[in-house]
Amino acid sequence: MSWFYYVGKILVRMLLLFTRCRVRGKENVPSQGALLIVANHLSLADPPILGVSLGRRVAFMAKQELFHSRFLSYFVRGLGAFPVHRGRLDRRAMRQASQLLTQGQALVMFPEGKRSESAGLQPASRGSALIAFRNGVPILPVGVTGTEKIKGVAWILHRPQITVNIGPRFYLPPVSSKLTKVELDELTEAIMEHIAELLPPEYQGNYASQGD
Repeated sequence: MSWFYYVGKILVRMLLLFTRCRVRGKENVPSQGALLIVANHLSLADPPILGVSLGRRVAFMAKQELFHSRFLSYFVRGLGAFPVHRGRLDRRAMRQASQLLTQGQALVMFPEGKRSESAGLQPASRGSALIAFRNGVPILPVGVTGTEKIKGVAWILHRPQITVNIGPRFYLPPVSSKLTKVELDELTEAIMEHIAELLPPEYQGNYASQGD
């Protein structure tokens, strides 16, 4: 499906001609090596827009529901996504994520687990922190704004302003060898703080105090 990945990127770039898209911090993206990319989630357009903005091939962890239809699953997998069950620990998805990172690939995750209806950051799940901790990989935070305006067809006429703000890489701070839930929550909080710092105040939501 590699052919569809590249065709898909061309189609996304064509659609972005109907927006005012700005990418900041692209120099922070390493050209190779294992990388966990974490971003806020506003729209179904976020994954493809990140795919063309980061400058390297990436894989995505996507909700299981997108894979129920054979037709839709064909295209979602072609864009580099694999399924994860939301709301519980999906060990199969965790193993696949670790395998990708072990192979030196880049993996995109949305720690909130679902799109934010208010555009502000929502409470995050622990999955991204757990994957980063287990694999010891660098984390690349990304703040996205404007994609929540991509709805229906009318957005094409308004050319919404979209910004993809890429921050510097960081590693999670060291913790005890046996990770506790409290420590995992603290690591999750640290990840969300880095994302919040890349967003304007109105997008920081539950992490507004950390993003100041």
